[in-house]
Amino acid sequence: MFAYRSVNMVRSNQEGEIMDNYYSIYICGVGGQGIIKTSTIIGEAAMNQGLDVVMSEIHGMSQRGGSVSTELKIGGFNSSIIPNQSADMLLSFEPVETMRGLDKANSETKIVFNTHPIIPSSTDKPYPSVDSITKTLKENFKHVLPIDGTQLAIDAGSVLALNMVLLGAVTADDKFPLKKESVIDAMKNNLKPKFHEMNLKAIESGYNSIKG
Repeated sequence: MFAYRSVNMVRSNQEGEIMDNYYSIYICGVGGQGIIKTSTIIGEAAMNQGLDVVMSEIHGMSQRGGSVSTELKIGGFNSSIIPNQSADMLLSFEPVETMRGLDKANSETKIVFNTHPIIPSSTDKPYPSVDSITKTLKENFKHVLPIDGTQLAIDAGSVLALNMVLLGAVTADDKFPLKKESVIDAMKNNLKPKFHEMNLKAIESGYNSIKG
């Protein structure tokens, strides 16, 4: 059973003016899911569009299985840290990690999360139902987009393409500041050519899963 209460928030600067051209993304998951590469590709895609971008250091244990998170801000931000309840997008690679990242979210935050769980082998605690996690999120947040990114990645050719599936999914959001084409170009610049076709398929499948 989860209990969570979302908060309404409108971002403004110190003068109280609403900021439309700024976007913050909180990314979380576990080590080995490609979170670092995801952040790199988003950052490069933003710069290719002429946008300023700042990225925090990777938080957590980047080795396989440990919780990992990073924060990116697109626009003229001075700090890479996203204050609590102010992220525009929460991009999560794992259901429980989604719940752990909710301090960064408010009622307007877009929450895109992979529904495939990674159950730790080092604990005897039962893993919560993914259905209960999804239900709690939808009861407390307006924009919740669950996606079986792991299965789509496997269908594209490899579970390692999960990060590209989720990148495709976020570009399907009309308010996301990066074009799908910019993300694809950055992907090609960061991955070996022999992996381009598979990852392009993964991006398209994630995009289409949200756009329908």
